[in-house]
Amino acid sequence: MRVVNLENANRRFIQSAGNFHVLEYQQDASVSPANAEAEYFMSKMNVRRRQVVIDIDKEHSAIIQAGAMQWMGGRVRATSGVKGIGDLFGKAIKGAVTKETAVKPEYVGEGYLVLEPTYKYIILEDLSKWGNIGMTIEDGMFLACDSRVKSKVTARKNVSSAVLGGEGLFNLSLQGSGIAALESNVPEEELIEVILEDDELKIDGNLAVCWSSNLDFTVERSTKTLVGSAVSGEGLVNVYRGSGRVLMCPVAPTSSLFSSTNTMSAKAAAKSSNTFGK
Repeated sequence: MRVVNLENANRRFIQSAGNFHVLEYQQDASVSPANAEAEYFMSKMNVRRRQVVIDIDKEHSAIIQAGAMQWMGGRVRATSGVKGIGDLFGKAIKGAVTKETAVKPEYVGEGYLVLEPTYKYIILEDLSKWGNIGMTIEDGMFLACDSRVKSKVTARKNVSSAVLGGEGLFNLSLQGSGIAALESNVPEEELIEVILEDDELKIDGNLAVCWSSNLDFTVERSTKTLVGSAVSGEGLVNVYRGSGRVLMCPVAPTSSLFSSTNTMSAKAAAKSSNTFGK
């Protein structure tokens, strides 16, 4: 099977890693008079629709977030990705403690798999570059990965401080070889990489996108005493200790704005449709 015009004047591939590709819409073809102005200025600020396109063959199958598939071509079929009752129970536990879906379908065969468009930025991470220790990602960022990538849930060391800080108690860790596609609020080139060598990094808020799984990850007071925290104006911070890498956003996440963008576009399209129908 061949798709001959996936790229055109309005959309092009901007990144590839292994059998994963990112298709970006330079101009959105789905605009209407109601949302054309907003879409125009969004594109000028690099707020554009992006899709992950995955080549599926005998050597590469893909695991994706449930509901992320838009279309597939060729001899590609979806499987549950569940290998028995024990595996289903384990996946249900993972889904219950993270913001990921419990069961992620696996697509096998030969052909193309295209995921739903998103206004977020797509980061393609090669897991082999993270060594045997793998990487841990912030909740809700997982989009897809090669089936050779293994996932597990990791817990924070001090449960009480994580609860007080309003952070989740668990994160998803990825390990193995293959590509993982993550949804980010900022482009990959804007991420700050911090390399720790038996050191520590303290971050006010969930700015970290992913980090080496061997790092000790805790939530602590910014100073040793409650009085000191009150005087400094800071409260609880995320702390990463040990030797490894941390990729972090330069600014606070604005995920709610990304989700509202899709909602506004849908409402504008519906409004325009009603207008034309009168």
